[in-house]
Amino acid sequence: MTMTDPIADMLTRIRNGLSVRFEEVSMPTSKMKARVADVLKREGFINDYEVVPGDVQGKLVVRLKYGPDEEQVIRRIKRESKPGRRLYFKADEVERVLNGVGIGIYSTAAGVLSDRECRERRVGGEKLATIW
Repeated sequence: MTMTDPIADMLTRIRNGLSVRFEEVSMPTSKMKARVADVLKREGFINDYEVVPGDVQGKLVVRLKYGPDEEQVIRRIKRESKPGRRLYFKADEVERVLNGVGIGIYSTAAGVLSDRECRERRVGGEKLATIW
């Protein structure tokens, strides 16, 4: 069975893992998923991630992050741009998520960046997801 939206699958696996308090979740890897995981790590929403080589595709293991009282660091994950409806934003249209509490993840010509990094570099692109 082919998957039409692997980024949505990744975000759903993270959301489901958080809801049942898993320490880590794994999924088939791709360059885009690894870059999204890198943004989540840079912005402090996950502890770490690792790409484990495999036979054909390999595996991406994401180590989830919880607060001091075991509360979820990620409260909500929303897939924005979908295969049936892509959302693109110019550099001056990239806005803060919840006044800087959350992040927007963008696929740009400079790579996969958070909304903060997009504003710093003055680049726009496709809005992949919103996380807070």
